[in-house]
Amino acid sequence: MNRELIVIINDIRSTHNVGSIFRTAEGLGVKKIILSGYTPYPLEKIDTRLPHLSNKIDKQINKTALGSQKEIDWEHNDANIFDIIIKFKKLGYQIIALEQDNKSKDLTTLKFQNKIVLILGNEITGVDKEVLDQCDLIAEITMPGKKESLNVSSATAIAIYRLLFLP
Repeated sequence: MNRELIVIINDIRSTHNVGSIFRTAEGLGVKKIILSGYTPYPLEKIDTRLPHLSNKIDKQINKTALGSQKEIDWEHNDANIFDIIIKFKKLGYQIIALEQDNKSKDLTTLKFQNKIVLILGNEITGVDKEVLDQCDLIAEITMPGKKESLNVSSATAIAIYRLLFLP
């Protein structure tokens, strides 16, 4: 496949999930990660957070990222997520949320464009309904077992692989 994928991590709480997503995204060839909302983020060149906090968060992310945050293009974006979505829509990206919703479709059955933004949401509450309303597609991973969902980092790995390597 010759797709370009940007991942938006919005309002994810866990530094370990963020680090795991960095590692997976870098390993599978994601073009860029955007961290928005209250998602913790690695050290920035010009970091406005208190040094003891930014260093602690960076160390926690690195525990699962294993340095991948230094290998992949990423940005911390304080802009409203809706502004970020509008920007990428104007650039011709297909906006896809990974979420269980009454409008979601099985990830394995969908067709995708060559430029994609994948939006991930909070570990407990998921992607906000207002954000889902702005997406071109809502994709979900079918769960035939008794559990209804996967950890966000595990689900992200499946989605990235599907989006980048399968027709």
